[in-house]
Amino acid sequence: MRDGIYKKKLDDLLAICRKNLRTVNEDLIRRAFEFSLEAHKNDIRASGDPFFNHPYEVAMVVAKEVPLDDVSVASALMHDVAEDTDFTIKDIRQEFGDTIANIVDGATKISDIFRSHEVTQAESYRKMLLSMVNDIRVMLLKFADRLHNMRTLEYLPKEKQLRLARETLEIYAPFAHRFGLAKIKWELEDLAFKYLHPKEYDDIAHKLKSRRKERESYIKKFVQPLEKRFNEEGMKFEIEGRPKHLYSIYNKMANRNKPFDEVYDLFAVRIVLDTENTNDCFTAYGILSSIYLPIPERFKNYISVPKKNGYQSIHATVIGPEGKMVEVQIRTLAMHEIAEKGVAAHWKYKENLTTLDEELENWISWVREIFERADDETPTKELMESFKLNLYQDEIYLFTPKGELRILPQGATPVDFAYAVHSNVGFHCLSAKLNGRIVPLDHQLRSGDQVEIITSKNQTPKTDWEQFVVTHKAKSHIRKWLKEEERKAIGVGRELWEKRAKKLKLHINEDELVKHIHDLKIDDLREFYLKIQREEITPDAVIQEIELKLRHPQQESVKEEKSAGLIDRFIHTARNLTGGITLFGSHDTFLHSYAKCCNPIPGDDIVGYVTKGEGVKVHLKTCKNFLTMAATDAHRVVEVGWPSANGGEYAAAIRISGEDRTGMLNEITHSISSYKNTNIKGVKIDAQDTMFEGTILLGVKNKEHLERIIEKLRKIKGVYHTERLLE
Repeated sequence: MRDGIYKKKLDDLLAICRKNLRTVNEDLIRRAFEFSLEAHKNDIRASGDPFFNHPYEVAMVVAKEVPLDDVSVASALMHDVAEDTDFTIKDIRQEFGDTIANIVDGATKISDIFRSHEVTQAESYRKMLLSMVNDIRVMLLKFADRLHNMRTLEYLPKEKQLRLARETLEIYAPFAHRFGLAKIKWELEDLAFKYLHPKEYDDIAHKLKSRRKERESYIKKFVQPLEKRFNEEGMKFEIEGRPKHLYSIYNKMANRNKPFDEVYDLFAVRIVLDTENTNDCFTAYGILSSIYLPIPERFKNYISVPKKNGYQSIHATVIGPEGKMVEVQIRTLAMHEIAEKGVAAHWKYKENLTTLDEELENWISWVREIFERADDETPTKELMESFKLNLYQDEIYLFTPKGELRILPQGATPVDFAYAVHSNVGFHCLSAKLNGRIVPLDHQLRSGDQVEIITSKNQTPKTDWEQFVVTHKAKSHIRKWLKEEERKAIGVGRELWEKRAKKLKLHINEDELVKHIHDLKIDDLREFYLKIQREEITPDAVIQEIELKLRHPQQESVKEEKSAGLIDRFIHTARNLTGGITLFGSHDTFLHSYAKCCNPIPGDDIVGYVTKGEGVKVHLKTCKNFLTMAATDAHRVVEVGWPSANGGEYAAAIRISGEDRTGMLNEITHSISSYKNTNIKGVKIDAQDTMFEGTILLGVKNKEHLERIIEKLRKIKGVYHTERLLE
């Protein structure tokens, strides 16, 4: 040993290990201590202290706050060796074996998670998850590492202080909470708060300090009658005033827009019972509520329904002496250890710390969910947003009709719930019953809701679902479904193109085709095939244009100018013909057609879009496809209008859903056909359980005709939803 200072440090570390760990290999700790001390002998921290002080303090945090085993402590002593010294993981492996080498390697790979850009961050999270699944001690070591770095943040430049504090508050503290590491989470939050909001931090700290004696005196007065009753009942217990953390006080002041004096739960008490019988906690609550008036809406039972991280406790708020509110927690000793040390308390006595079982799988499943479907196609920004969303959001407790519990993030919708039950339930989620009544799919659920999902084999994810779901599982499944549907549509479009090109004997490779479609302002073949499948362009029109160019190659050098001239003349002619009034009079022989994406009918507000080879496509002014095209090619837009008299029949579709009962279909069809002898062109109805949904295709004269039919359908008993189907 180099000198008395380091001997004292080692003795202190070993003493903590003996106190907190089940067994201690003192020789392992000693060798790791010496190895790290030698490796870092020439390194100095920003504070001017020997660098070795950092891994030593991290090891002390591991031994005190997350005590698992001596391997964790030894790994903490060496966690920076491979990154900051000439020693390698191979050296550690040779000296200490695979387990410690793998933990140090895992910690090295995920150090400085936010070192550069989002792509690096996302990859770091994948590495972190992989390391965590292989050995939970990697993550616990990183918490301890960050905690000591935050304790010594004052020695770093201001810019780096703010960056590390923000990262700590946004990622590390919520992550520690999810792992049940309450003490570490609170200290991380308070330290980050100190640097991000120094003025507010100092103000709250000063006020707490000035009222400390007053608070302690009040808690003593509050506790006395409780201690007397607990002793009379023969209960073993500890009651203590629970310190309120500065950041939580600041948050409550900000969220409730109240000054310090009005944040009611500055008085907080914790009752810890020395018992293995959880019912004793409810007995203690009975005694508490017999002495002090409880506030019912502030009662929470996390014993019967634990949090995802295993936390159990009774939370209650009562009116104490002098009419002041006091927040009380009641738990057993075992619950208290889990509340303070989380996963470390669960795993402290396990033989094999690297072996995961169902309980730990549940603990970290929320993290794995973020990454299990993440691939190279997943946008990094979306990945990070999902990750942070799951970190920040509180949980709500929901129930299936059979009483099965599902825990989801706050803000979850029936679609999130459906995917939580099973991916197939999510894919075919038609509607939802909340506590027995139908609610929209974007309705935000609340704790205690009983949710019944109604499915239909013909229902599939909609593009707007992705906008309101909050769980990564739902977002990921919806996104992949939509991508797969797009892939299929591209395949159909490609097949249509190839068949038509073959029939018309057009021989052209993909490279040449790309050049031609660029003239149509289409970026790539994917978009080209999609437009064909959606009938936004026709293969015949494109083939005719390509053949024209192939027959007149001399025009190739000025093709852009010619093309622009032709299209300009085409648009000019169309505008002259329509006169801003009509395009459809008998005098008008101009080529036009109705866009199938929105199916306009007389009475709708319409607009024309000049296409190549198909004349003018008539769209609704609100049509999404039209708005997208017009944004890039506004010069193709022409004003069109319906003629004053038109006896034609136009196709329109209605989406309808409701209660499935005997005679319902007959009522629907009779209601339609009885109105001005409306022609029903097709009906497609699907029923499941007690619900039906379907689509009805009609021939109508105009918009007013269609609206009258919809009004009639809405009056039918049991019809819940009726609307015009535009896309």
